[in-house]
Amino acid sequence: MTGATPAITIPDDLLPTDGRFGSGPSKVRAEALAALADTGRSYLGTSHRQATVRFMVASLRNGIAELLSLPDGYEVALGNGGTTAFWDAASFGLIDARSQHLSFGEFSSKFASVTRAAPHLDDPDVIEAAPGGVPEAKAMPDVDAYCLTHNETSTGVAAPLRRPEGAEGLVLVDGTSAAGGLRFDPTALDAYYFAPQKCLASDGGLWLAALSPAAVERIERIAASDRWVPAFLDLGIALDNSRKDQTYNTPALATIHLAVQQIEWINHNGGLPFAAGRCDESAGIVYGWAEASEFATPFVTEEAIRSHVVATIDLDDRVDATTVSAVLRQNFVLDTDSYRKLGRNQLRIALYPAIDPPDVEALTHCIDYVVERL
Repeated sequence: MTGATPAITIPDDLLPTDGRFGSGPSKVRAEALAALADTGRSYLGTSHRQATVRFMVASLRNGIAELLSLPDGYEVALGNGGTTAFWDAASFGLIDARSQHLSFGEFSSKFASVTRAAPHLDDPDVIEAAPGGVPEAKAMPDVDAYCLTHNETSTGVAAPLRRPEGAEGLVLVDGTSAAGGLRFDPTALDAYYFAPQKCLASDGGLWLAALSPAAVERIERIAASDRWVPAFLDLGIALDNSRKDQTYNTPALATIHLAVQQIEWINHNGGLPFAAGRCDESAGIVYGWAEASEFATPFVTEEAIRSHVVATIDLDDRVDATTVSAVLRQNFVLDTDSYRKLGRNQLRIALYPAIDPPDVEALTHCIDYVVERL
């Protein structure tokens, strides 16, 4: 985009009720913010080692177990630093020697970069697909951890999750933009880890992980070995603290509280089928609009792998997507910009459970209105 943003005013009756469509940090429901404010002086500014906060951490762990329908024996652990920190922690505490990674976008490629740089690990096996597609994992005798991504936030691709046939290693899945919005079978995985600033409608800076008994066994075995691990990244320490409903380092209490509010809202209304159903409805709206449009097209051509939590929509070359997003922002319709490193003339639209499907419908009308006047 060059020059000033066109002065286009979208009529009030076309605007969404809430104009937040960012892929992370995501929309936080007003009710969750009100619940946090209602705690007054009893929660924020209190010790994370005392009962008030530990009760909230227990609510978070138990809520995730219910939301994801975790089988008996699975545990929920948490720690500071978000998914990026968990990649480092997993390179120390969940991978014995060699990992395999499926790389099909910006975020799915980053974990492979971590393990490739780790001096105590063998070079990883990396299976790549071009942005917009998804590769398939393959069992290998020297691989002890298969690293998958449920939803590639940069490209809007949702990958099927299954244990590679014949694989004996752990299956580790980055569910950061998928957890709480996309369906999956937890028994097919050993670690499903994520941050809460997307489908869980909270803030960042925290990682959460649903761990199978096999993953717990490996964490505890490596923690008891002579492998050097920084305490901040030690999954053994994180697991021990999580069992006490606390974190090793002081967490952001607001982040925990907001995540609990979102999880309880989802579980109260029917759990993951309710949340995923809202995402399905929003996805039907935005992809249906793009397929019928004269200037917009879904970036992901294979319908089966189009994400229902993050939609990527290509625009015709005659319509500058950056200008469209800028005009929308002037009208308080926020964060529809494409992922910067993908480099496409594209809109990226979050469809997380907290986003009301009627607002997604309103967004499509706003885009049409803007494009007609450019």
